[in-house]
Amino acid sequence: MHKLLLTTTEAAELLGVSRTTVYELLNTEQIESVRIGRARRIPRTALVTYVDRLRGLSGGEVAA
Repeated sequence: MHKLLLTTTEAAELLGVSRTTVYELLNTEQIESVRIGRARRIPRTALVTYVDRLRGLSGGEVAA
């Protein structure tokens, strides 16, 4: 079963980018997040939405 909410480290691993990049995406509101107490979590669906937007910008082709 997949976790619904991810840490920034887990999101970075899934996207194949650094944690710094994930924080930049969060700060520019390109990826949505939620706060649970002091912890910031990223819904798995927010990553899917972000990647879908990227694919749309590139005409549906993703560079290998």
